[in-house]
Amino acid sequence: MEKYQKVISAAIIAVGLIVLGLCLKGGIDNFTNKDRRVTVKGLSEREVDADKVTWTLTLKESGDDLKPLFNSINEKTEIVKKFLKDKGLKGQNTMEVGTFDVNDNLANVWGDNQPRYHYSVARSLYVTSKDTKLISKLRASTDELIDLGVILETNYAEYEYTQFQQLKPEMMAEAIANAEKTATQFAENSHSTINKIVEAGQGEFSIDDADDPFKKKVRVVSTITYSLKD
Repeated sequence: MEKYQKVISAAIIAVGLIVLGLCLKGGIDNFTNKDRRVTVKGLSEREVDADKVTWTLTLKESGDDLKPLFNSINEKTEIVKKFLKDKGLKGQNTMEVGTFDVNDNLANVWGDNQPRYHYSVARSLYVTSKDTKLISKLRASTDELIDLGVILETNYAEYEYTQFQQLKPEMMAEAIANAEKTATQFAENSHSTINKIVEAGQGEFSIDDADDPFKKKVRVVSTITYSLKD
């Protein structure tokens, strides 16, 4: 009986030593491999058509009496509005008239270099539309306003892309896939394989002007860290 108990005790000790050894090996492996990781970036790009435009047309008058200046700009603003409507601006396109911007040209002026007129008054008309082609056509026709007695101080358009949320899932997936390809290539070159994702950011998104003013460049960059294994 005593001999049998000694055998059992020896077996328990042996099993304990084996388990301890495995734990130590796992700990050593983890310690050895804990810094074996690679951080890569994945890129996804699209060139898309702008789907919104904000067009600014500014009128400006100068003189010595404010009331006639206000009246003149109001009349010319109505001329511009009618002109645009006659040219096809309607439906979901919107027009908004800004407030008067009054500048006292004599304020803070010293010496003999006096301005010709006491006041300058400006007012802007803002057109917002999803029909970028229509706005482009209208902008090209604004020289016709000269025959109506209207000269624009400024005439510029700002194009936007508003459908990014619809592209986002697809572009994120592409950026992540490209990051994985880069990590896989790195692992092969170092005689390893990628294991699992350790860290992953939400991605950096940007929408910039393309070479064509009617187009935008959408860009997504994802930064991902993978662990490596032999």
